Amino acid sequence: MSSADTQPTLPLPDDTVPVAPEPARRRVWPWIVGFAIVAVLAVAAWFTAEAIARQVISGVVQDEVRTQLSLPDDHPIDVEVAGSVLPQLIGGTIGQLTVASDDVPLGDSGVSGDVSVVATDIPVRGEAGLGGATATVSLDEAELRTLLSSVDGFPADTVGLAAPDLTMSTELTFFGAKVPIGVALTPSASNGDIVLTPASLTLGSAVVTADALQKRFGSLADAVTRDWDICIADQLPAGATLTDVAVDGSRLVADFAVDGAIVTDRALQQNGTCT
Repeated sequence: MSSADTQPTLPLPDDTVPVAPEPARRRVWPWIVGFAIVAVLAVAAWFTAEAIARQVISGVVQDEVRTQLSLPDDHPIDVEVAGSVLPQLIGGTIGQLTVASDDVPLGDSGVSGDVSVVATDIPVRGEAGLGGATATVSLDEAELRTLLSSVDGFPADTVGLAAPDLTMSTELTFFGAKVPIGVALTPSASNGDIVLTPASLTLGSAVVTADALQKRFGSLADAVTRDWDICIADQLPAGATLTDVAVDGSRLVADFAVDGAIVTDRALQQNGTCT
């Protein structure tokens, strides 16, 4: 008997026996896509609400400014809220708000100027005042002439702007002769007033000193060598104080500090007085 006859015979595999299937793999990507869609919708909703809140605040501020200043309903007013609006509304305080408009009437003087106000820590509700505010008013030559026309003895119709000074011209009458004098005046702020100080003088076409004019014309020269102290407090709310004034290009720019209590204190809302 051969060795092959002694080996056991193994059965052939039966193709009919079912093979257990591999466990199904759960697909992850639909969940990722779904989460991404939800996130995008949430962000879109946030920005939609943010835009609406910003628009509402701007509209309220614009309406209030037009009412307080008796401006036409279509008078352009720019309102800008710094940072995201919704978190500030939830917190109850707007951190910074800027309001700007051109050709705004200043008091009852007939003067109009371009005005920008930056307020901080504005309460959304309650009776609290602002954290603080600053304001900037800028005037062109025509507006400046109107402002200075109320100053007794000042030749406002000759005023010009030549940074960093204002310019004016006048005449001194000396023994019946009229002598033309040109003056460059440097503006500054002092105790809430605008002060114009002579920086240079011209006699005809020659540059002269104040001392030279005094020696030549005596007390007549006082009219052109003097400082001009111009009170504007009666044209502004008592809660606004002039802190700086300068010529910037073709405009006179004045900066003011505003008392935060002005929103609740009626006395600060009324025009100040000139002594």
